[in-house]
Amino acid sequence: MDNNFFHTSISHHIWDTKYRYRKDGEIVDQTPDDTWRRIAHALASIEKEDAAYWEQAFYNVLSNLQFLPGGRIIAGAGTDHKVTLFNCFVMGMIQDSIPSIFENLKEGALTMQQGGGIGYDFSTLRPEGSLAKSSNNVSSGPVSFMKIWDTMCATMLSIGARRGAMMATLRCDHPDIMAFVTAKQTPETLKNFNLSVMASDSFMEAVNKDTDWPLVFPAKELSSKTSSHDRIIHRQWSGTDGPIPCKVVDTIRARALWKAIMNSTYNYAEPGILFIDRINEQNNLSYYEQISATNPCGEVPLPPYGACNLGSLNLTQFVRHPFSNNAKMNMEELRKTVQIAVRLLDNVIDASQFPLNKQQVQAQDSRRIGLGIMGLADTLIMLGLHYGSAEGRQTAATIMKTICHTAYPTSV
Repeated sequence: MDNNFFHTSISHHIWDTKYRYRKDGEIVDQTPDDTWRRIAHALASIEKEDAAYWEQAFYNVLSNLQFLPGGRIIAGAGTDHKVTLFNCFVMGMIQDSIPSIFENLKEGALTMQQGGGIGYDFSTLRPEGSLAKSSNNVSSGPVSFMKIWDTMCATMLSIGARRGAMMATLRCDHPDIMAFVTAKQTPETLKNFNLSVMASDSFMEAVNKDTDWPLVFPAKELSSKTSSHDRIIHRQWSGTDGPIPCKVVDTIRARALWKAIMNSTYNYAEPGILFIDRINEQNNLSYYEQISATNPCGEVPLPPYGACNLGSLNLTQFVRHPFSNNAKMNMEELRKTVQIAVRLLDNVIDASQFPLNKQQVQAQDSRRIGLGIMGLADTLIMLGLHYGSAEGRQTAATIMKTICHTAYPTSV
């Protein structure tokens, strides 16, 4: 064990088993310092000028534990492993056809094979019991097709790939929403999935008013022709550019659905909630894309074929004179580290392999990165501040403002 770096055996074990580079069974990373140098060299090689300068800058923030990139970056950068450096992906829109369903299944398997978790919006699949337009077969609904993905994920685990992770989302107005909400109440069902309901503003308004909530599906996707007796509502559906005619299949009380979601979340920890209108409104690229799914853990909403390119600033490393009356944050050092971290993550986009060409195009066109933090509670303790105090909240806000207002111009 490298006693100058690790303070506990579990820390050494995680590095050794998850991130230490081995080639043909032989150890390449003798120490964590080798890991940092491997990553710094690989990502600086993207630079057309001053590669040596950026390699040293990357190495400094990594070795000083000021910045920690995502796990796929640490495990894969600078190795000969055929893996992606992106932790997770949102996959493409699933068309309501057997060829599209199984093409998306294949794309998911290929992405998992290279170490990426995946997220899907299943709202485009017809509700259970509806007839297919072409074959007149009865649809089994999105939840049943999710079980195919669940089996695929378990199979990928059995062949030694990285532990699989998946997110499934469904619109709150999909006719099968109750089946989706209660799906994981049955033991061993969809155990490789996290589930999240996309809750719209109109749904939350209906919950507050305790009114009826129509469950709908795009009229043109249903086999039966619409008649004057059918109720049609215009909604922007997953994958559409604007509102389209949707047929009302059923109606429930909005508050009853909300209570079903809350009860299931309380008792079974599933599903989660995505306030999807807020997500799309606050997306920096809202003029360019529509989001209807997230990565497996739900913290990164992404468009079709979008990817998580993440890293965290370790705030504890910027505290000077901790646990003393003179304790303070070195904000200038934080700003410098943010600039380097943004550059490092941007280089990941060009250094990474991609399971699918569509993922590469999406990443290189949008150049989306995610810069987060770790150690906020510890940092406040080191500064002598209570986590929930007004001064503690103000300090946290100042730190985040500094990060945000440094990251944006650096990215530009």
